[in-house]
Amino acid sequence: MAADAISVEERLFSLVLALVATEHGLTKAEILSNVQGYRQRYEVRGDNASLERQFERDKDDIRELGVPLETIESPQDAGNNQNLRYRIPKGAYDLPSEVSFTPEEVTLLNLAGEVWREGSLSSESHRALLKLASLGIAVDDPTIGYAPRVRVREPAFGPLTSAIERQLVVKFPYFKPGERTALLRTVAPLALVQHQGRWHLSSIDRDRDEPRTFLLSRIVGPVTTTRTVFERPAGVDSAAAALAELDRVLQLNTVVIAVEPGSDAESRFVPRAIASTAAADGELPTHTLNYSDQVLMADELASYGPEVRVIRPVAMRDQVIARLRAVAEAHSAARDEAAGAPGASPLTPAAPTSARASRRQAAARTTR
Repeated sequence: MAADAISVEERLFSLVLALVATEHGLTKAEILSNVQGYRQRYEVRGDNASLERQFERDKDDIRELGVPLETIESPQDAGNNQNLRYRIPKGAYDLPSEVSFTPEEVTLLNLAGEVWREGSLSSESHRALLKLASLGIAVDDPTIGYAPRVRVREPAFGPLTSAIERQLVVKFPYFKPGERTALLRTVAPLALVQHQGRWHLSSIDRDRDEPRTFLLSRIVGPVTTTRTVFERPAGVDSAAAALAELDRVLQLNTVVIAVEPGSDAESRFVPRAIASTAAADGELPTHTLNYSDQVLMADELASYGPEVRVIRPVAMRDQVIARLRAVAEAHSAARDEAAGAPGASPLTPAAPTSARASRRQAAARTTR
């Protein structure tokens, strides 16, 4: 098998098996010259510096998995790193005797590892599956015809995940509604959480020395990871705290809307309503919803066009109307431009736009 055809997972798996199988440990030269994934690139009496660096990274990776990798120094040659021996004590790596998995549980564990297939989460899922395999827990046959995929659109997700794991301070440009330009924020990232279908970063703002939660979709530029290491707050579950705060804000804000029966908006908003009022004569039924961000809620309501009417609060209604007017003006300008184009017939009316098409166009023009 060609070296470039050997996956990272297979190389790490082979390394773990080799180190578990040896009682007295293996030297670096023995590992590089014999273990699958290394031996294909190993050169006898040649330059193996890049391969040695790969081995150092692999050691860090398997230790991150919780594998108890031991380093044994030779009594006759103390201080010589080339003669260090590496091993994994089998008794320290085995699962506790009281822990076992049923076939159904193994299936779910493997499927869970297959769900994430994007950015840094892809590497985490690979590591989880590798750990299962190296413990002798594996599923040889396909267990399901297809697996779900959880995807993250925000490009900031990957570098933020890495910075959280390494406890490094980051910087990024953040655009807050109401401000003319994005501001550079310097934060200690603590956790990434999903709330109401959107990803948020829980952090400590280094400039203000206060906890802050940022919406990833409002990070409008690259995330820069610094070399500054920070300490996580002791005894604090940052993810749980961030979700609790987001839930608290969500409960504080309500909007009352009237929705067209049988519409897409009805199927979207009615299940989220905390209260509903039956339709009176000639009126539409109304529904009360919670929201955590006024700008995002106005964006969402406006995207459904004539299917939704905001009853209160007035500020929310004004924001939705402003968005719909912007869409109407954009359509009017486009029609005027088309009518003035060479060869255009001024008598040809613009094609009618359906409510659903208007809703999609409104969503496409909304700044999030």
